[in-house]
Amino acid sequence: MAPPVLLALCAVLFAVITWQVAADGPLRSLDERVELRIVGHAPRVLTDQLSDLGSTQVALPVLAAAVAYALWRGRRFAALYAVLAMVTVPVLVSPLKAVIDRQGPLTEAGGFYPSGHSATAMVAYCGAALLLSPDLRRRWAMPVALVLTLATGIGLVLRGYHWPLDVIGSWCLCGMILLPFSLRNTRRSSSRTPTG
Repeated sequence: MAPPVLLALCAVLFAVITWQVAADGPLRSLDERVELRIVGHAPRVLTDQLSDLGSTQVALPVLAAAVAYALWRGRRFAALYAVLAMVTVPVLVSPLKAVIDRQGPLTEAGGFYPSGHSATAMVAYCGAALLLSPDLRRRWAMPVALVLTLATGIGLVLRGYHWPLDVIGSWCLCGMILLPFSLRNTRRSSSRTPTG
């Protein structure tokens, strides 16, 4: 699927999910029924570790190492974009959490939509993969990043830290942040690939 189509899809999905969560729509009701059926159905030690993949203490050092590598390779624009993408996460997520103020699955507290851990994981791991990909002969970085992002979301949901839509909404939001970087990165790496 072409990046502009993916970008539009992320935007539409994010808008629909946000509307459903904020308006207490049928999608939110389904989301809550699903969560209450699956929460706690995995070992707590495992779900805690998976959830921690989205913490700043784990995810940010991965991105920082990739940024340092990109700077060393002379890709200043790519490194700057990755840093700005990560800075964008709290700038967008925090106000949305405050405005929507969704209650968490196992708490009376609010501010759970969208998931900050999911957003941090996606931008850190996928951003790192985009920074490393031009120098890798095999394309393993992005699949690994996607697995880490998915694992974080699964951990958050099974542990009861977030509703599924909190996680999916974050992924859609971060898709909009990362897709322009991905498109630019793909064009630059393909322009270096010899033809014929």
